[in-house]
Amino acid sequence: MVSIEFKGIRQGILVTLPDAGEWATIQADLAARIDSQKEFFRGANIVLQVGKRSVRRHELDSLITLLEKRNVVLTGVLSEAATTQGATRKLGLATDLDELEVVSHRPADVPETHAQQPTAAPAMNSEVQGADAVLIRRTLRSGNNIHHHGHVIVLGDVNAGAEIIAGGDIIVWGHLRGVVHAGANGGLDAVVCALNLEPTQLRIGSLISVSPAKRRRRPQPERAYIENGQIHAEAWKP
Repeated sequence: MVSIEFKGIRQGILVTLPDAGEWATIQADLAARIDSQKEFFRGANIVLQVGKRSVRRHELDSLITLLEKRNVVLTGVLSEAATTQGATRKLGLATDLDELEVVSHRPADVPETHAQQPTAAPAMNSEVQGADAVLIRRTLRSGNNIHHHGHVIVLGDVNAGAEIIAGGDIIVWGHLRGVVHAGANGGLDAVVCALNLEPTQLRIGSLISVSPAKRRRRPQPERAYIENGQIHAEAWKP
């Protein structure tokens, strides 16, 4: 096996890959390490440290798919190579640890080695009511399925063949072409918003709608909602 190092950090698990070696071999060895400790890595957030290695977008895509099959999420890639940084940004992943939220999941046998402890969060304004939500900073491809009891926010596209089921709203900062179900817990006040709203199927509560035949128009932000027992779509404005 190649030399792969794991270190627990506040943002999840930092995985340092060797500078040399075939990407396919490294990817296979990483998968084997994860498979050997499935329960520890289940649901983990991983940040890659690849140094000066140039990793192309399709290689990162392949790794994302491999990790998703193991219920592991790639949240960022740290690199000194411009090619890798560009591919990382195109996939909506972080290129710096400061871009990532602090997460609590970490395999039990990977110790916390980050010297700085998280500072206490400032008190929230009691007049502002928040809601549970998950933020996904990448494109969802065919076969990706997201289920969340709260709101779902995607900074990227939702391609045909991908599916999102949310108990609350669904916000897509990109093209929405997959299947989405907002208000899955029965909430009829849920909305679906996207910069380009062309879903294969859109559902809010118990109501279902499909996109009409492709319209010849410039993509525009739209919001879908329920009114008078029907799903409507209108321009999405602040």
